[in-house]
Amino acid sequence: MTAAPAAAPAPRLEAPPPGIGVVAPYDLALDRELWRWTPEPVSLYMTRTPALEVAVSVELAHRLGDLDAIASACRAVSVAEPGVTAYLCTSASFVSGLDGEARLRAAMEAAGASHALTTSGALLAALEALGAARVAVGTPYDAALTEHLVAFLGEAGLATSGTGHLGMGADIWRLSAGTVRELARSLPLDGADAVFLACTNLPTYDVLPALEAELGLPVLSANLVTMWAALRSLGMLPEGRPERLFAAR
Repeated sequence: MTAAPAAAPAPRLEAPPPGIGVVAPYDLALDRELWRWTPEPVSLYMTRTPALEVAVSVELAHRLGDLDAIASACRAVSVAEPGVTAYLCTSASFVSGLDGEARLRAAMEAAGASHALTTSGALLAALEALGAARVAVGTPYDAALTEHLVAFLGEAGLATSGTGHLGMGADIWRLSAGTVRELARSLPLDGADAVFLACTNLPTYDVLPALEAELGLPVLSANLVTMWAALRSLGMLPEGRPERLFAAR
């Protein structure tokens, strides 16, 4: 006589770990940089928007602000139940001003993000946390797109001490650390309270501490402020982080 099969144990589910949903443009190539800023036990849940055959420009920034595409990506990543979802794109979140940034967040939350933030919104929060009112701005963009960032900051009541840009239309993620350092060093710093290096495809993790020491100012980057804002919203900033965000990590 065959014995009856043993009853399987009832499935038990663990609570999901603290998680950050990341909606990124199709061309993001710095996933590892984000993970380097992510402490245990936080997880990243990443997805991308559809590819576009457009060079980095004002036109691309507007097209990357496609609310339907961003909402679709938020719905996809919401399966993992992240506590916060970030749209990891600087240009798309500043090119249409403060109202455009707010529309992005509203579309994300309507699509299921429990809490939404954008890179440019995170930049404003970081500058406020630092008490910075005047910023030196470096970008890999062309002059026209860089001026849209200056206008966004101005709309938020922030001044710029000056700007520098590299005029790149592609392959930003391949820039050398030396080029990023030279960009920061070239900026007009007179009266600046902080430096901001734009673009989430600009590699900055390894250069920020030395630049801060050299320039004597907080040096922020697009990926740094996004991860800072996301971790802050989760209550997961590591112990001992100074007022300069991740500068002394």
